[in-house]
Amino acid sequence: MREDFLHFLWRWRRFSTHHLQTTDGQPLEVVHPGEPNAHAGPDFFNARIRIGDTLWAGNVEIHLRASEWLSHRHESDRAYDNVILHVVLDEDEVIYRSNGQRLPCLALRQYIPQGLLEQYHCLIHAREWIPCARRLSEVSAIIKVNWLDRLLVERLQEKTNAVAQRLAEANGHWEEAFYRQLAYSFGLKVNADTFEALARITPWHLLSRHRDNCLQVEALLFGQAGLLDNITDDDTYVQSLVREYRFLQHKYQLHPLAASQWKFFRLRPSNFPTVRIAQLAALLYRAPLLFSAVLDTPKLQDLEKLFEVEHSPYWTTHYRFGQPSPARRKSLSKAFIHALIVNAVVPFLFHYGREKSLVVYRNQALYLLDVLSPESNAILEKWGDLGLKPKNAAQAQGLIHLKTRYCQMLRCLECAIGTALLR
Repeated sequence: MREDFLHFLWRWRRFSTHHLQTTDGQPLEVVHPGEPNAHAGPDFFNARIRIGDTLWAGNVEIHLRASEWLSHRHESDRAYDNVILHVVLDEDEVIYRSNGQRLPCLALRQYIPQGLLEQYHCLIHAREWIPCARRLSEVSAIIKVNWLDRLLVERLQEKTNAVAQRLAEANGHWEEAFYRQLAYSFGLKVNADTFEALARITPWHLLSRHRDNCLQVEALLFGQAGLLDNITDDDTYVQSLVREYRFLQHKYQLHPLAASQWKFFRLRPSNFPTVRIAQLAALLYRAPLLFSAVLDTPKLQDLEKLFEVEHSPYWTTHYRFGQPSPARRKSLSKAFIHALIVNAVVPFLFHYGREKSLVVYRNQALYLLDVLSPESNAILEKWGDLGLKPKNAAQAQGLIHLKTRYCQMLRCLECAIGTALLR
């Protein structure tokens, strides 16, 4: 058994409350279990407990075994001086306060309904894709929808924390931070970190000096990516890239990445880093103040057009340098643009609105998630098989967060769906 099960039992009073007694035989009544404490200190605060004839108000600490009070050194922590009740599964040791008085203790094992304990074990030890897969249909739609709304907020908070970190690393420069986030998103999962590394060694302020020359923007990105080293392609465009980069490399004392850092294996050709860098260069050339343009583009249709760019003609017949391919335009697909909006635009809009106290941008971020169609990936396909098919990107984000932050970590007792099944 895990301690979170005891937290669940205590919070929702899912144990037999008749004839409760402390371990030293005093009658006990839970008037109010208190509020969960997500920070350091006792597990529940502002509880009200009647022990004998005395009504106590204070905090409650929960452990599987009473001895954990000592192993966690609570006896020397002043934050635990106002604990009025120690709730445990078993009292394996009597605990005393610093003043020598015995700390009241409630041992829950004898008060837990057997059926509830069996349900809990079924959840925790399930071998399904998610622990509650076989019982998911038992939970009402309203609980699921409300929980996904809550999870969307959690996911946005998580993403805006990453935005705040990038903004701090960029010394508060929004365009620089957004450019790094965008580069990271261009790399998808496979090349995300390498794309961000490229953005760091090829900063926005450097590219902005050459905003009027697309070839130089491309040369800087391809050169810094290490993809112009040892090139044998004698195409005029490629040789121009090499010449421009050698000049700019010397001028700015630039040091490129190693070409070996980029991954091509098992990627669709349209996702090759060479293609994505060409598209990113075209986007930065067309809209060098890209984040400012995003702020001024509230409607989805206009935002999609902002990301519709034309790459250099060379890439119509190439996926990699020196390897001709059948002619095909490689503009950003609508699905990829939507992914950029979800993973880069929305978090930045939301954080910008919060930082500047401008609710219009937070609302704009939520509007985009509401009108965007859900993405297509393995996680959402599995949810669909279980009857939870997202209607928009907002619900899709909630479902992804549910799987990765709750189901995979077996946080069933912190999940509205899991607790609904047990309650």
